[in-house]
Amino acid sequence: MFKWLFRIIILVTIAYLIYIVVYPFMVDVSSLKRKNPDLTAMMKYRIEQWEREGKKVKIKKVWVPLHKISQYLVKAVLIGEDDKFYKHSGFDIEGIKKAIEKDIKEKKLKYGGSTITQQLAKNLYLSPSKNPVRKIQEAIITWRLEKTLSKKRILELYLNVAEWGEGIFGAEAAARHYFGKSASELSPMEAARLAASLPNPIKYSPAGNSRFVEKRANLIYFIMQKRGIIKEEYTEPHEEESLPVLVEDQQNPSNQKEQSDQTPLK
Repeated sequence: MFKWLFRIIILVTIAYLIYIVVYPFMVDVSSLKRKNPDLTAMMKYRIEQWEREGKKVKIKKVWVPLHKISQYLVKAVLIGEDDKFYKHSGFDIEGIKKAIEKDIKEKKLKYGGSTITQQLAKNLYLSPSKNPVRKIQEAIITWRLEKTLSKKRILELYLNVAEWGEGIFGAEAAARHYFGKSASELSPMEAARLAASLPNPIKYSPAGNSRFVEKRANLIYFIMQKRGIIKEEYTEPHEEESLPVLVEDQQNPSNQKEQSDQTPLK
């Protein structure tokens, strides 16, 4: 009886190992050259999650071609998520190394060091789990995506399926939801804030008052300025023109803070 049990366990293990390797080769990556995906694995995962939690959330997504997405957002996402996107073949070895070092230090699988192509592979075909099996499958699919699709197409796919909040997928849906405009009309700071929220879009709102988003957005914005992506004209004021001065309300500093907190994003 124990021999049979042992054999069954071995067979199940072998079958599972075959599945790990075979599944990533079974997904139809080639169809992505001409066909836009409908519901991704991440969207399906969220739908199941909402059903378990008893939530009624409707997925918002509007597909737009890459040329109809603000270049500010394209550049901001590249800076924030994968600054070496056009230089690597799907994997940022240096980034992965740093992520592993952080994981070892904190004794948990927290940092992924994932490139945009890796994130796309996960969003399209896998679960958000960080277990080693999923990472192996992600690596194989990433390799296939890079071999099959152009960088432009990979970026277009990613920007249209990326999660930007509960039920919000893609740049166009995110731009409409948070800023009431098309993705093509996003300002540099709006683009920076959308990019800043990508590490955890469920927790951090691009239009909220999160210090994490604000700090990260300001850094992305600064880098865009430094690289000449944002070209703002500046002229010295005439001598007779008075400059605006920040004056502290000494009588009611708490009221001043309250007003400041309520100032909408520009």
